[in-house]
Amino acid sequence: MELKEAIISENLRIRELKIDELELAFPVINQLRPHRSLEEYIEIVKQMMPTGYQIACLFDCGKVVAYAGFARLTILHYGDHIWVYDLVTDGNKRGNGYGKLLMSYVEKLAMDNSLQCVAMQSGFQRIDAHRFYENAGYDKVSFVFKRSVKAVEIYL
Repeated sequence: MELKEAIISENLRIRELKIDELELAFPVINQLRPHRSLEEYIEIVKQMMPTGYQIACLFDCGKVVAYAGFARLTILHYGDHIWVYDLVTDGNKRGNGYGKLLMSYVEKLAMDNSLQCVAMQSGFQRIDAHRFYENAGYDKVSFVFKRSVKAVEIYL
């Protein structure tokens, strides 16, 4: 999908983050994914981008203050939609409406591309994030189940 720059004000703009700019966003995305080093983050994003992962960041005075990583997917349940993998606002900047601006950008992108919805998952412990999503009009619709396959018995 083509991500067009959105100029919010003289100091605020939302634009796509390119592969050679990943370090600019690391201080913010690392607040959501603290278990990843800068090197791991760059390597994983490089693997994700060819499959459609895109990053839109909100910049305030040239500095990343909010990050959204997402992809256009088509599945039986949701149809053609945007799946948000990562959404975070710098902890020192929360309460300024940055997350809402970035989510509005993603929602407009979905509408402009005639997609069905925007969907995401969020860990149980992220109570504040859940409140943010619900206040933005998102519904809790499912649980996500996960099982590590490193040391499981396979019955085949």
